[in-house]
Amino acid sequence: MGALTDHESGIELTTIYEISKILSSSLDLNKTAREVLGVLSSHLKMRRGMVSLVQPSGDLHVVEATGMSAEAASRGRFRKGEGITGKILGTGVPIVVPDVTKEPLFLNRTESRSMTGGRVVAFIGVPIKVGRETVGVLSVDREMDGGPGNFEADVRFLSMVANLIGQTTRLHNNVAAEREELMQRQHRLQKELQGKYSLTNVIGHSKRMQDVFAEVHQAAPGRSTVLLRGESGTGKEVIARAVHYLSPRKDAPFIKVNCAALSETLLESELFGHEKGSFTGATQERKGRFEMAQGGTLFLDEIGEVSPLFQTKLLRVLQEREFERVGGNKSIKVDVRLIAATNRNMEEDVAKGTFRADLYYRVNVVSIFLPPLRDRREDIPPLIEHFLEKFNKDNDRKLSITPAALEVMLKCNWPGNVRELENCVERTATMTRSSTIQDVDLPCQQNKCFSQVLQHYGEAQHVIPIALAMPTTASAPQAVGDLDEAGAGHEPAHMTERERLVWAMEQCGWVQAKAARLLNLTPRQIGYALSRYNIEVKRL
Repeated sequence: MGALTDHESGIELTTIYEISKILSSSLDLNKTAREVLGVLSSHLKMRRGMVSLVQPSGDLHVVEATGMSAEAASRGRFRKGEGITGKILGTGVPIVVPDVTKEPLFLNRTESRSMTGGRVVAFIGVPIKVGRETVGVLSVDREMDGGPGNFEADVRFLSMVANLIGQTTRLHNNVAAEREELMQRQHRLQKELQGKYSLTNVIGHSKRMQDVFAEVHQAAPGRSTVLLRGESGTGKEVIARAVHYLSPRKDAPFIKVNCAALSETLLESELFGHEKGSFTGATQERKGRFEMAQGGTLFLDEIGEVSPLFQTKLLRVLQEREFERVGGNKSIKVDVRLIAATNRNMEEDVAKGTFRADLYYRVNVVSIFLPPLRDRREDIPPLIEHFLEKFNKDNDRKLSITPAALEVMLKCNWPGNVRELENCVERTATMTRSSTIQDVDLPCQQNKCFSQVLQHYGEAQHVIPIALAMPTTASAPQAVGDLDEAGAGHEPAHMTERERLVWAMEQCGWVQAKAARLLNLTPRQIGYALSRYNIEVKRL
């Protein structure tokens, strides 16, 4: 090639401009390298191009190529000093091979070129540098029109392109290094936070539970009353123990009382104790739970269930920190931290007048809300693993669970929360005969899920959507084996729920049990639906 014409210089300038735009548009090196090679191929009529970069192993691999198959590009691997491409990497200087068929160092590693003659193909390779370090090679093939060529202009132009690629590579490496550093720092902080806010015997890697752990660590050192709120089975007692054992009172007693399990009279005696002879059977003096928890923590579970009368007595203890035993008249002062728990809507109870507002403000000093299991599903797998390990240890077994079974359990709504999950794992593990729990072993896959049973009982008390419960038109008459004698026919289209109900009753001769089976309902549900829609049952 001789000196460049004005037209050729304009093409090169346009090409450099387009390549610079491509390289600045993304940090995806593979994507930008592929687009750069495409521009070189279309604008400068370069037949074949490759961008090779040094890998962590130190070898040079072709990362993007044009004019060859992906399989051929995958074979483009060179060690430093190996072949022409490896020599460019080793020396850091451009190399031009005017005819690849006459160069013994040209390896044709990709096997994408014909080395048996035909048109003359020249190879031009330039180093891609980051500073003084060679990090790759940009190479192209150009078909020669005949006669000796001058490749000085090609080398100069490709060196400019390689320099742009090198700058992009440097930027990419810097961003990747910063990102890796940030990820390592984040991972380190997460481990530190996880260690800081972990609780003994409490499994919770989700953000919701980490927030709970942080609140527990914040509230535990103080003396304030703590109210734990959440659905049944979310682990309120475990959190209450964590608050106690993280507090300065950890060496003092932790006493718990389930307020819902005792009547008002028994609860008063249980909490405050009684004097000898205060009632029939009181043969000796007995300390109450408040006295037993002296210097420590008293956990009142289900505090929302106590009667309004007993709420008054409890309020005085919380205000004055003193009480009298049943049948006694001597005030006893105590130093007890109170932790209460409830699964009720306390604000609604206060509004209804079933829970004293002044007691509400006394117990609701520091509120910690425990999320239901369905709102922290990422904790389900480690919980299952924990419960399975516990079962294996207690029963000397080596059960494992399949991903399919785990997926089924992840999709469950878990209305009973962690308690229900533990029971499900134990029940399934007990009834599994093999060493692996499959998805078919789960009770819900066998229509034996107790939660589903409870849900159906609950639905019996509410409106049952007949349109949803009813089978499709084609299968409706076959839903019951003995409908032929009742003259069952196809369900008319576009019926209301009331019309579907009447239709089903007519098909079944107004026998509610048959109509219930036809609509996939229970007799109790269909009876409720008949009453709701004010349908008079005909006597045939």
